[in-house]
Amino acid sequence: MLTAASLAANAEEHAGQSIAELAHDKSNTLPIAESDPVIPIIEASPPARKIAPPLPVDLWQRIRNGFAMAKLDGEKVRSNEDFYVDRPEYIKRIVERGKRYLFHIVEEVERRGMPAEIALLPIIESAFNPKAYSNRSAAGIWQFIPSTGKNYGLKQNWWYDERRDIVTATGAALDYLQNLHRIFGDWELVLASYNWGEGAVGRSLMKNRSSGLPEDFHNIALPPETRNYVPRLIAIRNIILNPAAFGIELESIPNEPYFGQVEATRHIDVKVAAKLAEISVDEFKALNPGHNRPVINIDGPRTLLLPAEKVDVFVENLKIHDRPLVSWQAYEAKKDETIEKISARHGISVGRLKEINDIDTSGAITAGQILLVPRNGSAEGMDISVMSDKPATPKMLEHNFVYAVRKGDSLLGIAKRHDVTVEQIRSWNGGTGRLLQIGQKLTLKHKFVDKTVLPAAKAKLALPEKKRM
Repeated sequence: MLTAASLAANAEEHAGQSIAELAHDKSNTLPIAESDPVIPIIEASPPARKIAPPLPVDLWQRIRNGFAMAKLDGEKVRSNEDFYVDRPEYIKRIVERGKRYLFHIVEEVERRGMPAEIALLPIIESAFNPKAYSNRSAAGIWQFIPSTGKNYGLKQNWWYDERRDIVTATGAALDYLQNLHRIFGDWELVLASYNWGEGAVGRSLMKNRSSGLPEDFHNIALPPETRNYVPRLIAIRNIILNPAAFGIELESIPNEPYFGQVEATRHIDVKVAAKLAEISVDEFKALNPGHNRPVINIDGPRTLLLPAEKVDVFVENLKIHDRPLVSWQAYEAKKDETIEKISARHGISVGRLKEINDIDTSGAITAGQILLVPRNGSAEGMDISVMSDKPATPKMLEHNFVYAVRKGDSLLGIAKRHDVTVEQIRSWNGGTGRLLQIGQKLTLKHKFVDKTVLPAAKAKLALPEKKRM
């Protein structure tokens, strides 16, 4: 056996060498008695690498895996579940529209560590309709009103409304929701604030605090729409969590990017861009809903969204495209020139010219007014860049009202009386059939001009002291 003295002497002789160096230096082998067991030096193996679980193939499953909001039960949740269950075609339309945007939204929600339920919020806000526009001037799938959009850097002018831009508006909406969470620290209050406004929710919380009442979503005073807002989101969450239990067939959405991005540096017609990407105009508009005109005015580089598999197709087709990209020009109205004369000169209908230029029903124009018109070989126009700073114009808004069916009413008669179509009435009422019942309530919509001027940024709103940053 080795003595303690020999071990010490050997250690002193080879001081400064590591165990591994000693093990690989045969001259340093310690004398071992025949009776001593040989103890091999085993090099430590690297720690086993953790293998991440494979990502779900279906995006819905990925969303289910990220649900994190508290369970909520009650009559309002059940009522909202029934609302969607009774409208399977409505759910199909939502999924059909939303499949373009959901992957991107889920990616951003996960990246920020937010509950996956937040990715479903556009279902409540807009049913994933990027052209949705409310009577409060809210626009896009996230329904930003002009002032909040401005506060979060969303540009709004005659050519483009970033509140409808899928990527930019999603980023702004999630920034807003995160800021609300930093203020309130509770997702139910965050959602109430997104719907009603943080100032209103803050005042309601302070009122409860001063009265010694609980300060939470379930106990503060809220308007009916806001009170129903969270239960509606939870109802959607419950249906997506287990669609079979509700008798709903949820179309699968691949867990992969739907769109890619490409930078455009030249003015280009919407129709031309769609053609170069080899997609329909409707598909192009669904991915690029922020553009207000039939031509895209590139005031600086502009990102276009295209189906992921069409990005390279667009780039290659653009390289070999040898025809004009733009078929529109700016035109300055002359003295005493009417909308009818301008439309005839440029080969466009009066109605279409009014629509493109946001001219009201009177058709009145003034000398010097700049209009967007087709080129049609005309050399008297100007490049559309001269209209780059044109401010946003009032929108035609829809005002909802309820009509009670009377004796002798028919869908056609109601439609004519209210200057709408039978198809519109059906779409507004979940596919109402031909047979009507006396007293049946129908939702109808009238259009009117929104003369709201884009307001300045909101002043800081008062918040409960314990919630202030």
